[in-house]
Amino acid sequence: MKANIMEIERFAIHDGPGIRSVVFLQGCPLRCPWCANPESQEIKPQLMYNEEKCVRCGTCVRNCPQHAIKIENFKLVFDRDACIHCKTCENNCPAGAINFIGDAVSIDDIVTEVLKDKPFYEESNGGVTISGGEPFVQYNALKALLNKFFEKDISVAVETTGDTHWKNIEDLIPYIDYFLFDLKFPTANRISLVTKGNGERILENLKKLASKAPEKITLRVPVIPNYNYDERTIRKIIDIGAELKVSQIHLLPYHTLGVSKYDQLGKEYDLKGSKMLSKEDLKDLVDYGNSKGIHTQAGG
Repeated sequence: MKANIMEIERFAIHDGPGIRSVVFLQGCPLRCPWCANPESQEIKPQLMYNEEKCVRCGTCVRNCPQHAIKIENFKLVFDRDACIHCKTCENNCPAGAINFIGDAVSIDDIVTEVLKDKPFYEESNGGVTISGGEPFVQYNALKALLNKFFEKDISVAVETTGDTHWKNIEDLIPYIDYFLFDLKFPTANRISLVTKGNGERILENLKKLASKAPEKITLRVPVIPNYNYDERTIRKIIDIGAELKVSQIHLLPYHTLGVSKYDQLGKEYDLKGSKMLSKEDLKDLVDYGNSKGIHTQAGG
């Protein structure tokens, strides 16, 4: 069996306790306007073009078997629908301006890579985090990975939007030590309107999970200007966490680290010009969360 992944990040310290390896799976049912990993949304290789590196030599144009690349006004233009992801352009680009993100990798190869750092997990009480995208989109691959890590006695965290069938989550609870549960808004309607996800299902799954394993849940709340960065909205999310008795809440300040990816994917970024937030900006909200008896912090 294989999983479609973007990368395996080693020595991560912000996606669960201790030192961790993060396996990024492709596929996500949500379309959050601020998404920092737009290359994760579809389960297929994503063509990334870095215009700043490009020397306009035309090598990719000449070598593309689909004739899906041309030069117009001294700029490369890609017919992404015609692209068959053969990587001829990537392999022949002398400047490294083109690369594809997303490969089908065997479960065994992923596990082998992750196990390289097992001594660090043991020393730091770390492990592996499976992120995305939404890992539950590739449910069979996720289940296979969890079984392997369980056999190897590796602690596992899963970052999830909660937008999946409850049965999928329920069946895997015994294999997951930490649920990093993303929650963007306190109401189903707002979740659906902004993210295009199934807001009712997300909130229902959160409640069901909390009824079974509240100690495993960390609510992760991306705090985004012009969307949910207001005291009333974030306090309501914190109140939900308090009511459900989740383990902790992480308020994640908005950042712009993923903006360049949109240009490289040929996509528009809706939040251009939005100001980044700092941990200090969230201090009052963090204090409110801690006053409710839940460990609350800014950042992961």
